[in-house]
Amino acid sequence: MLRKNLPLILRASSSAPAAVPPLQPSLIPPASGTTTFTACHPFLRTSLQQCSIAVLHDQQNVLHEQKGSSAPTPEALELREAQDIAEVQEGDGGEHVARMSELGPTKPSEKPRIVVLGSGWAGCRLMKDIDTQLYDIVCISARNHMVFTPLLASTCVGTLEFRSATEPLRTIQPALAKAPNSYAFLAQCTGVDPLNREVHCEAIVDDQFKGQVTTWPFKVAYDKLVIATGAQARTFGIHGVEENAIFLREVSHARDIRSKLLYNLMISDIPGVSEEEKSRLLHCVVVGGGPTGVEFSGELSDFIHRDVHLKYSHVKNYIHVTLIEANEILSSFDMRLREYAVNQLTKAGVRLVRGLVKDVEPGKLLLSDGSVVPYGLLVWSTGVGASKFVRSLQLEKSPGGRIGVDEWLQVPGLEDVYAIGDCSGYLPKTGKTVLPALAQVAERQGNYLAKSLNAIAKAGGSRAGSASDLQKGDPFEYHHLGSMATVGRYKALVDLRESKQAKGITWGGFMSWLVWRSAYLTRVISWHNRIYVAVNWATTLVFGRDISRL
Repeated sequence: MLRKNLPLILRASSSAPAAVPPLQPSLIPPASGTTTFTACHPFLRTSLQQCSIAVLHDQQNVLHEQKGSSAPTPEALELREAQDIAEVQEGDGGEHVARMSELGPTKPSEKPRIVVLGSGWAGCRLMKDIDTQLYDIVCISARNHMVFTPLLASTCVGTLEFRSATEPLRTIQPALAKAPNSYAFLAQCTGVDPLNREVHCEAIVDDQFKGQVTTWPFKVAYDKLVIATGAQARTFGIHGVEENAIFLREVSHARDIRSKLLYNLMISDIPGVSEEEKSRLLHCVVVGGGPTGVEFSGELSDFIHRDVHLKYSHVKNYIHVTLIEANEILSSFDMRLREYAVNQLTKAGVRLVRGLVKDVEPGKLLLSDGSVVPYGLLVWSTGVGASKFVRSLQLEKSPGGRIGVDEWLQVPGLEDVYAIGDCSGYLPKTGKTVLPALAQVAERQGNYLAKSLNAIAKAGGSRAGSASDLQKGDPFEYHHLGSMATVGRYKALVDLRESKQAKGITWGGFMSWLVWRSAYLTRVISWHNRIYVAVNWATTLVFGRDISRL
């Protein structure tokens, strides 16, 4: 690993440094037959790009002469170490490009490093609440933002714009943008090495001009590791789901749904399209009667009645929505609220079907009773399960395949490794049941762990392997605050019971809808996005939804 003053030595090059955007990894394909380091470390990028190995040799010779001794000086050792880890190659136009393959262990002069895998509710809440005076943060995620999932359904039909449901990581935690040793790497973790206290990562570079997709592996050492990679949509092994259905967990999914919906509306209006084909193209099928599936069905029915009937009058009688659920919709809600939701969805024109999907083919799906359901748009929302990455980790698992944790959210047997959010669950030996995959669970776990790690740092246990003798604080306790869901037509459900068996306040209707909107508006992290969401809601109410297909 480079010493702290190496950038100053490297900047001794006679050429003036070119303007390079800060904190942006340089991932340029290596020349054939050369050995290079495969991920550029941002804090040395400008210096390394302006130097060559010859410059390092020249500087080393000068330092030897200044000292008047043949023995290596400390400064010369710095340069010798730089030569061992950096290689410069000639790029297009004569540019010098250098790369580093790892972010090594922290030095005593540096703050301890927390590595956070993931940028969901759990990981982002932890990064927001961690004390950056005590730790440096490195976030490794395939996206540079957090997704505010309760608003995703609204973005699918133009009630909100896509950026209303996102929050940049550098806004959530400003240290990622300002602190010299804190970074947000656009990459995915491929493995964890607890013995060497490092994670193996891979950045994916999509060169659209050359049509090349390249992977670039690198390693990051940690003092504390927090796994918060979330979960993935469950398909139950049903054939054809991943190839033909669209999930609703990311902004890219919402964009795909919106594009497909508007495309089908436009293509069905073309002369010569048969009646049968129009009905298929404009049949929107939602599989899964949980909060996400119900909210999307409600938003879609609103879009049909308020916008499609006005702006696509030629095909308004062909478009309809079907919601398929194997059991009962909103099974975690109170019985009266479930009945209310069924009535409201039925009034809005949503067809409710109870059945199991057996097979999915392009343009149609097969139910277990043998019936065939044609579709033009298929949205799959049947809950979540352990991701491929989580399943690949050689760690003790909780029921359901999640990473097993103890009462303090630590992975047993691995010092300084924690797991929070949808990717984690209590081990049976704790005597606790696995918590549901909810945003409020993940967010509260992130807040709890941030406070715990702050306390550990203040007690002198922030370095790798230094917290084993410290007394643990109070274990994590979760108390359910209730559930909410909108069913369209300015109606929503509010269930404030702590559990399905407990008693509590439950109600549905217009007032519940106001509570739903107010609650989620206050949960949006930045004031910028709160204002943007409120303005989007107001313009949609007055002018209708945007039906542009971009």
